[in-house]
This record gives sequence, structure tokens and C-alpha cells, in this order.
Amino acid sequence: MTGMKAFKSILAGLALATTLLGTHAMAVEEPPFTLVLRDGAFEVREYPALTVAEVTVTGDQREAAGKGFRLLAGYIFGANRKRQTIAMTAPVAQAPAGEKIAMTAPVAQVQKGGAWIVRFTMPKGYTLETLPEPNDPNVHLKVTPPTKVAVLRFSGLAHAETVAAKSAELDRLTKAHGLHADGPVTLAQYNPPWTPWFMRRNEVMLPVKP
Repeated sequence: MTGMKAFKSILAGLALATTLLGTHAMAVEEPPFTLVLRDGAFEVREYPALTVAEVTVTGDQREAAGKGFRLLAGYIFGANRKRQTIAMTAPVAQAPAGEKIAMTAPVAQVQKGGAWIVRFTMPKGYTLETLPEPNDPNVHLKVTPPTKVAVLRFSGLAHAETVAAKSAELDRLTKAHGLHADGPVTLAQYNPPWTPWFMRRNEVMLPVKP
């Protein structure tokens, strides 16, 4: 085994140990929602207004998720005027820039014209007035309006082709339940980048009309 392979093997082992041992030691907060409907992996949820931090980044889906995660993680780990640490939440939302982003919780992601919005939801109890100001001017704090979304859960790696297939399935299920889309699909990822692929939890989310 080469030195690089050994290093990667050690990292993979540490990541797995951290995931397995840390699951019960520290619960990650997720935003509250009201479950309207559940049909297998398909759900309809209603989220309240939420306080979030978001950035706009460029690149393909994977590159944008990595850039956005690093910028937002820097903010919550102390890259702010108070050097204050803020607890991680889940999921992360990623959506196309210039479109409504349907995610509320840690990474959500959507894309348009090569630019993506990547968003973290702030823990319960924080407001725009009580959150520390980001050091990086690219990190923006805002409050999202209440949102109704159709959701499809899936596991594994969120490759672009997988996200496209799940988005098409979500669109089909949404129409089958008599719902009408009110924006683009958002990718929501609930695990940090070092989580083993077989333990990852993902969702595609589609805002729907009330």
C-alpha cells in the first residue's frame, strides 16, 4: 500500500468511526416541519419561516456543494465578528441562483446559469439580530418564508445523474398526488462530506403551491 493509499485508508476509517460513534453522542438539529402526507419515500411537508445563512457559488453541482459547505462551515465555526461557534444543523440545501430555494435544513443546493445557492439553516433560537456578523461578505443571513414542499428521500452519493433521476421521479409523484410545482428542485444533503457513501441521507425537494 502506497503512502497516499494508506493515508486515505486511515481517513476513511476515522470518518466511519466518527460517524458510528458520534451518532448517539451528538444529535444534529433539523428544522421543524409538519408532515402533511407520506407515501413510501415521498412526503409533503410544511416548514415555518427559518433563519438561514447562504452563499452563492459557481461550478458544477459537486464543486458548488464543496465551496458552499466550506464557506458556511467557516462562518459557524468562528469566522464571524464575535468569533462565536454555532451548532451545525442538517441538511445543507443547494439550489439554482436566482430561484426560490426550497430547503430549510444542513446543506441545500440549486443551480441556474452556472451559479448555485448553498444554504445552512441556523439552530432554533437564533434571529437576524442575535446571529454574529459573518467575516466573509459572501455569507448572507436572511429569513425564509413558510414553505410547503414535496420531498423524495434517497441514500448514497448525490451524483448529478442520480439527482436528475430522483428529480424526475419527484416531479412525477408530485403530479400524481395532484400537487403543482412552485419553483425548482432543491438538493438537500444531511451529512458532512466525510460520511461514507452508504450512510448518506439525501432528499430532493420541490416547492408546491399551498
